[in-house]
Amino acid sequence: MMKLIPVLMMGIMVLNSCEGELDNLGSQFVDGSEALEKVYALAAYNVNNHDVQNVVTSQYDSVRIGAFSEPVFGGQKVSYITQVRLNSYNPDFGTNPVVDSVVLTLKPRYETAADSTKTTTNEDYIYPDGNVAAKKVVNTYPVRKYGKYKIGKDTPPFTIRVHEVTDFLGGTSDSIKTNKPIAVASTDIGSKAFNGTVNSVVITKDSDASEILNRAASFRIPLKKEFFQDKIIAKQGNQVLKDAASFIRYFRGISISVDESDGYLFSMAPNDAAITIYYKNDVTPTGGGTAVRTAQETSLNLGASNVHLSSIAYQRGSTYTAETQKGVTVEQLKTKDLQINNPATKLYLQGMGGNSIGVRVPISTILQLRNQYKNDKIAIVSAKIRLYNDNTDWDNKYRKPSSLLVKERDTMSRFLPDMTLLSSAGYSLVRTANLSTKDAYYDVSITSTLKKIIEDESYYDINKYNGKDFIIDVGSYLVNSSTGALLGQTYNDRPYNPFRLLLVGSDINNIGNVISNDSKNVQLRLIFTQKQTN
Repeated sequence: MMKLIPVLMMGIMVLNSCEGELDNLGSQFVDGSEALEKVYALAAYNVNNHDVQNVVTSQYDSVRIGAFSEPVFGGQKVSYITQVRLNSYNPDFGTNPVVDSVVLTLKPRYETAADSTKTTTNEDYIYPDGNVAAKKVVNTYPVRKYGKYKIGKDTPPFTIRVHEVTDFLGGTSDSIKTNKPIAVASTDIGSKAFNGTVNSVVITKDSDASEILNRAASFRIPLKKEFFQDKIIAKQGNQVLKDAASFIRYFRGISISVDESDGYLFSMAPNDAAITIYYKNDVTPTGGGTAVRTAQETSLNLGASNVHLSSIAYQRGSTYTAETQKGVTVEQLKTKDLQINNPATKLYLQGMGGNSIGVRVPISTILQLRNQYKNDKIAIVSAKIRLYNDNTDWDNKYRKPSSLLVKERDTMSRFLPDMTLLSSAGYSLVRTANLSTKDAYYDVSITSTLKKIIEDESYYDINKYNGKDFIIDVGSYLVNSSTGALLGQTYNDRPYNPFRLLLVGSDINNIGNVISNDSKNVQLRLIFTQKQTN
């Protein structure tokens, strides 16, 4: 099973980095002598992923729902699509079963801080089933949002709407594109206004304080009982309810979406959703007599055995489109001699199928460092790619990502050598600074990788490539929840990661040259020592 958890040995450390800081690999080589520092300008470019990602649906640890629009990246609308299965097949709903109500329960992730929780207590509550005197305590929590936060001020409440899916979704091991059009019925099967909060409810008897009801924090949407009467209950004994293969081709799933085009995105674990059908049937007492209408319930399974995904649609602005089209496409990344004709001055980075960026260490820089390694006996003790937030066009209150995914363009499926060689030495792939401000920046630690490029010509052949490219995405790596081990380069949360970031791009006139420490352009920051000659 996969789970996103903090990984100390490879996680993202939020700190205020100081100039000249050495990473764990290099510090042992300085040995009290003076370390030299140089900053090189790098070539950077946007990578157009066509706003889509191929995802194996069983890899979804989370899904998003909502809509969000801002002027730099444009509009984004996300629906949750999932299959539905019976908890048991060939069910017996009894005699004369009639649905009373149907409820879809969602459990968005929510804030738990005491100052975020609102508690309402009704000491004089009467529980309707039996008219029991009771106390009702409702805790209200705001859901975790990415986007506009103040409901009613920044954005009105969402209308969450549920539709039946009419396309077959396949199996959980299948790969599916995040922008794949998925057909739904024209008429919804349920809807409800959502103000961005979830409620937990506890009801206790006045007589002995025993619990009548204890409902975890959730958002409950009433669904149309007539639909489920006809779709499920009335099909008792029919072949479509007798096995899973028949059922998921008969009732193919549901779509959960919002009507609005702006607001925020919220998340939930897909396995936490559930549909409960409440119905009554005739039950004859033991020994005979008049049948009694008796309350019953059955659930539909929305858990891990089902295909589920976030289906994403974008509406991009003209500036974003023009800038990203100057870059390269994800298909062009496979080109052996990839030419970077238009280094970007602004870099657009976004999860959920959005833009990636590429950062190139030019051949000229690699050759210069190789010559210095051979002739001047330099030893690289720290190497970082530094990326600065664009504080002119991305000066806002939206949360910035605290983690990045990084891979080498020529070996896209593996981790950086640093990640495999140094994981036990306190290595951090990315270190961040000033994330809550417009002056945020990111350091990607590539010391071991660059040393191999410079010192091992069999690792990097300068005759094969135009430079050493690193491909960077917004996201966090997934780990095995039992062992904590990383699952692999392709196992990450990018399909449902909502973050986006605008970065300062290349200093076009100085690519490959040594530049000022004060530069905010994409750069390689090196610390090295040099053997002293007598």
